[in-house]
Amino acid sequence: MTRKLHSTIAATVFALFGTLGTADAATTVKFWHSFNKGQGEALAKIITQFEAANPGIDVEAEFIGNYNDIVAKLQAAIPARRAPDAVILEITRYGLFANNNILTDLTPYFDADPLKSDLYDYAREVGIINGKNYVVPFNSSTPVLYFNKDIFARAGLSAQTPLKTFDNILAAAKTISEKLGSEGISGIAAPGQFARWGLVMANDSELIDPTTNEILLDKPNTVEAYQWMASLVNHHKVASPDGVTDEDNGRDAFLAGKVGIMMNSTGNYVGSKKAIGDNLVVRPMPCNKVCSVPIGGAGIGIMASSPKEVQDAAYKFISYAASPEANAAWFAATGYLPINKKSAALPVAVKALETQPGIDVAINSLPYAHGRARSTVVTWMRSTEYKMWEAMALGQRKVDETMKDFAEQTRAENQRTSN
Repeated sequence: MTRKLHSTIAATVFALFGTLGTADAATTVKFWHSFNKGQGEALAKIITQFEAANPGIDVEAEFIGNYNDIVAKLQAAIPARRAPDAVILEITRYGLFANNNILTDLTPYFDADPLKSDLYDYAREVGIINGKNYVVPFNSSTPVLYFNKDIFARAGLSAQTPLKTFDNILAAAKTISEKLGSEGISGIAAPGQFARWGLVMANDSELIDPTTNEILLDKPNTVEAYQWMASLVNHHKVASPDGVTDEDNGRDAFLAGKVGIMMNSTGNYVGSKKAIGDNLVVRPMPCNKVCSVPIGGAGIGIMASSPKEVQDAAYKFISYAASPEANAAWFAATGYLPINKKSAALPVAVKALETQPGIDVAINSLPYAHGRARSTVVTWMRSTEYKMWEAMALGQRKVDETMKDFAEQTRAENQRTSN
């Protein structure tokens, strides 16, 4: 055989395998998310199971940081053309991208998907803006009230101590701080932003009306709720300022047994249970004037800039992540709410409900749970709220004046971004 024939055959075989490789190449979906540690491990298992069932699709998952980090990095990545194909977006912040034609309208996918009828009403509603579906929920939550039964007992409080109103909670926090403060134990963790939103709702108000998008930051009940929250830190001194400047500090102190009460997401249940064990007790958020809690968590959206075949593959993954099997495993591993009506009946979820006391508190709160505003200005408002809260909680500015200023700034920003 001549050298020329050898070369021709080799080239033909190489071209054939190259063609086969191209034909069989998996579609890669670049996916940005906000889950690390135990939650990241649970997500990795879901992705592995999805890829096994869909060998033509590879999900390239990357932990980006928290919800704020994702928004900031996505804003930087879009003009640089380094955006992912699918991304986790907190349920009030995706409007910034949906309203600017950056997210794909998932309505055609969702309407044709049997999954649609399996989701709880709240899970279908939170992904919609102006009648179009932009995200499908993955991790959904409400805030709940956690307390350490051992700390309560040492402070002379019963595990049945009422915690239904602001006054109830303050009284318990004062008792803990007075009795155990010399041991470095605080009564309560300064509420994080999700809990702050929930406390405003429990006081019969809102930050932004979810239906009309009216700015309600300076309404009397909103201001009253912030006055109470700030007083925990700067007046009654039952909450440490450390949890104001970095709200994770309050959570970490609770997990370390240095705080008696914490109001935080159901997504903190599994970590809290591991840290505190049988001393963890979970209660609903207070009903100060009304019983009302916000739906939190995030959904997965698809970038409009991705090729159609990648969008199709990304939606297959989104649909799988919300399926009964994946959602039940996620609920059991993390404490996030079931979003699929069929999830709770599956063995892994049944076992979690039977063996993890308190994991059902958020589920029982769903009759009082409401989606929040998701207009474009919400992302700006939430970012600015951190600075306003810090000034109020640390006693640097009066609450009523700060909230009036905050409301005026938010209205101006809303008008600017709506034009």
